[in-house]
Order: sequence, then structure tokens, then C-alpha cells
Amino acid sequence: MNGLSKTSLDLRDTKRIHNAWKSRIYNFIQSPLLRGEIKRQETNETCLLGESLETLISQKCGRIAFWDFLKSEFCEENLDFWLACQEFKTSDRPEELTRRAASIYEEFIGPESPRQVNLDFYTREIIRQSLQQPSPSCFVVAQRKIFSLMENCSFPRFTQSEQYKVLLSAAAAEQRGLPRHRKALKIRSTGDLMQHDSKPISLQRELYLWHKD
Repeated sequence: MNGLSKTSLDLRDTKRIHNAWKSRIYNFIQSPLLRGEIKRQETNETCLLGESLETLISQKCGRIAFWDFLKSEFCEENLDFWLACQEFKTSDRPEELTRRAASIYEEFIGPESPRQVNLDFYTREIIRQSLQQPSPSCFVVAQRKIFSLMENCSFPRFTQSEQYKVLLSAAAAEQRGLPRHRKALKIRSTGDLMQHDSKPISLQRELYLWHKD
């Protein structure tokens, strides 16, 4: 009997300890401090999209939302030029470099360019002189200047825009695994184009941001 009693006591003690830990874990999970920490973590991860222009345009959804904002301000050619320069730097064959350099110059830099970006005469002239034998870095200075223009002028306004709010809402819902409803960010009318490597890309189906109704 003593053995059985001892076993029963051991089982009751084990159960009591187990229940005590369950209670402590439950209370810890329900703690406002923990909920606040989780919420802060989610908020911090979401806000990375607005931390810098570099972070924003490193993600496809960020690039598209930012492009839409730039289009509303009639300066989407800045991002198109920056993307074209990024693609240009991946070229390695001389004939491909020459072809792409000429295409970028004609589209964004030359005096008759239909989508001319805001560059000083000296920078334009240096690029023009390099077109015969362009190197992968021939647009680096111009690209840096246009990036700075977007970073200092357009990006701060973007973070106050409706496009940015929808982007953050979609990102937050994605992180929390919330049920999502397809709701297109009504970006543009059919036929609007985004340039990439001097090739037009239709964006009418590109951006479907998801957020909770």
C-alpha cells in the first residue's frame, strides 16, 4: 500500500507541476508586454519598406507601388532609368553593352530623348563620349544622381501617399497570416507601361496588393 500511495502522490505532484507550468505559460503568452513585443516586431518588419528607398525598390511590390506614385507626379522615368542602368550593369558582351548604352542614351539622356531625366550637361556629355566603347560603369554617376533625386524628393512624399498605406497594409497582413481578400490597388488604366531595360512592360496585372477589408 505504501508503494501505491507513494506512486499516487508522485503522479499528483507531477500533474500539479504540469498544470502550474501550463498556467504560467498561458499567463505569459497573454501578457500585454509580450503582445506589445510581438506587435512591435511586426511593425518594425513592416516599416522596413519605408526605411529607405534602397529597401523599397529591392522588392517587387515596393518598386511597382513607388513607380505608380512617381507616375502620379509625372516623373516615373526616373525609376525606369534607374532600373535600366541596373540591368545594363549585368551585360558582359561588348556588342550588348554598345546596343544597350545607345538605347538608354536615346530614351533618357540625349537632347531629343522622349523621357529625358534631370542630369547636368557635364554628366550627359561624359556619357555621350563613352557610347563608342561603353563600359558596364558608364551610367554609374548618372544613376547615382537620379537615385539621389528620388531619395530626397520623391521618396519622402511617397511615404505619405495612399500607395504607401496600401503597401504597408498588405505587408502587415502577409506577416500576420491574416485572411486576405484580393483588392487591386487601382494603379493605372489599361495600357500604362513601365520601362525595364528600355523594354516596355505592361503593369496592369503586375500589382495586386492584399489587405484585410
